[in-house]
Amino acid sequence: MRTALVIGTGLIGTSAALALVSRGVQVHLADHDPEQARTAAALGAGTDEEPEGPVDLAIVAAPPAHVAAVLADAMRRGVARGYVDVASVKGGPRRELETLGVDLASYIGTHPMSGREKSGPLAATGDLFEGRPWVLTPTRDTDTEVLNLALELVSHCRAVPVVMDADAHDRAVALVSHMPHLVSSMVAARLESAEEAAVRLCGQGIRDVTRIAASDPRMWIDILSANPGPVADLLTDVAADIEETVRALRSLQSSDEAKRGEGAVGIEDVLRRGNAGQVRVPGKHGSAPRTYEIVAVLIDDQPGQLARIFADAGRAGVNIEDVRIEHATGQQAGLVQLMVEPQTAPVLTAALRERGWAIRQ
Repeated sequence: MRTALVIGTGLIGTSAALALVSRGVQVHLADHDPEQARTAAALGAGTDEEPEGPVDLAIVAAPPAHVAAVLADAMRRGVARGYVDVASVKGGPRRELETLGVDLASYIGTHPMSGREKSGPLAATGDLFEGRPWVLTPTRDTDTEVLNLALELVSHCRAVPVVMDADAHDRAVALVSHMPHLVSSMVAARLESAEEAAVRLCGQGIRDVTRIAASDPRMWIDILSANPGPVADLLTDVAADIEETVRALRSLQSSDEAKRGEGAVGIEDVLRRGNAGQVRVPGKHGSAPRTYEIVAVLIDDQPGQLARIFADAGRAGVNIEDVRIEHATGQQAGLVQLMVEPQTAPVLTAALRERGWAIRQ
């Protein structure tokens, strides 16, 4: 791939453009808002000038509701040899293209499984997709050359290609992305009218659960409007679980010992099923999940503290597998949880203590 046209210069489109430019691809940028395309160009994502002729690959990064129309227009104008979209739903746009009567041989639907709570070109980064799954949904009509161009795009973005059926993809993202986002928003909505004294008690748990609720509602209306059925089916199951859990909690309030026992069993069931589901979430680099030991370090909220901890861990020969930071309420301090292989935890603990760090047991 030598040339590409990115149509839609939001977070995903601009991030893909930045990655392609870094690999030597000549990228042209287009957007319904010319100012946004100019912003992306100023960030080094390519040029907002029109290509002189057909490019190798056109990448449509429009909202799901507009993907088919934008693709059909580009295909009828012949702007590229191959066409992909990066929308978060795949079945609907493909069926719309079929209805519009365009030749699907030059098209393949794709979806990079990566993003941020922020949107727009200013939130873009060239490494957004690195190590992340990038779904490809070819059909029997997809030309081999177009599939190869899409695989080259994924490679340039340093993502991991995953081939799926379009409708299977939509059911999967409903489960792992769309439904969780709505649940996160519903939990966060409880905080809107909560007393300030209660909100000040927020810890890492509530931050983890509500983090994705900070995303742009307009963007998510577009996404959910394109995949409502599978998401509604999943929320129906979640609602049934909630009803059962509410009944179990009410039973725990009972003065009847037998009812309290039934309530405890019901709560234990949902918690155990949660455990069973959580362990299926892929671990580091998409591998099987692993159990790490946590070394908790108390730090002051000052510049350079994290860098010092990582440097001291490196001197001790210990690799930090993951890290979490919990900020103390009302204090300029925090707790850094370093996740390491169990056999290296004693080594790291001793090394950090030797260098003056306060370790919490």
